[in-house]
Amino acid sequence: MSLGQVQRWVLSTLTVFTILHMSGGLVLAALVLDKTDVVGRVGLVIIAGLFGVVAIAAGLAIHKHRILSPWLLLGFIPTAIGLYFVLR
Repeated sequence: MSLGQVQRWVLSTLTVFTILHMSGGLVLAALVLDKTDVVGRVGLVIIAGLFGVVAIAAGLAIHKHRILSPWLLLGFIPTAIGLYFVLR
């Protein structure tokens, strides 16, 4: 690999994981909210999913791939996990 390719992979990895950590933090914040505030908890989980999609889109953009792709669906994993625990 050339130096440019390695730099691109490092940048995309750091970007995606940093944004996904924020997404996970939003899911955790939704779990510690008052259990009677279901709307607020679900709202935080949905925002977490949107940040997940942004993370995947950022990784695709760094690698100069098409941004609208099926890979964006991976960004909704935090939403699925969060909704499972919030609505249980």
